Amino acid sequence: MKERYERGRGCVLLPAETEKSMLIERMMPIVQRRLVSIQEDASLMAAAKLLAEGHINIVVIVASGGTMSGVLTKTDIVRQMGSCRGSSCTVPVSSVMTRDVTSCFTTDWLQDVWTSMTATGLLQFPVLGSRGEPLGVLYARDALQALLGEVRDEEQLLKDYVMSMGYR
Repeated sequence: MKERYERGRGCVLLPAETEKSMLIERMMPIVQRRLVSIQEDASLMAAAKLLAEGHINIVVIVASGGTMSGVLTKTDIVRQMGSCRGSSCTVPVSSVMTRDVTSCFTTDWLQDVWTSMTATGLLQFPVLGSRGEPLGVLYARDALQALLGEVRDEEQLLKDYVMSMGYR
């Protein structure tokens, strides 16, 4: 039976015998570009404006110490706007954000994070530094493209190996 264990804030990882070849750290150029963050005392309207721009699906909420305190999605905002009356529409993001966040670290294996993404059904994982500070956001499509790229590279290596052996 294969055991599962948790690391960090709920990132479910596979056992060590699973073949791994890429750390999240190698994806940092892509992951960093996807990071959109806001302070936890910012207004919900400010966060809504960030989510309205382009293809942004998640805003990472940052505490005063620089660590991630939660995330905010379009669903969180719609849920709040549907029930707000008067001044309750101008609440800080900290009162609306999702606090129980599944995230990963730069030292996690991409295959492990992908397994967590498929198990939880989440399409974005905040990537955190060693002190819990947000460094980026890993999107499922980026993870999948990287994993498929690894498979293609492996396939090409095998093909080159077989072709160089010839018939003896």
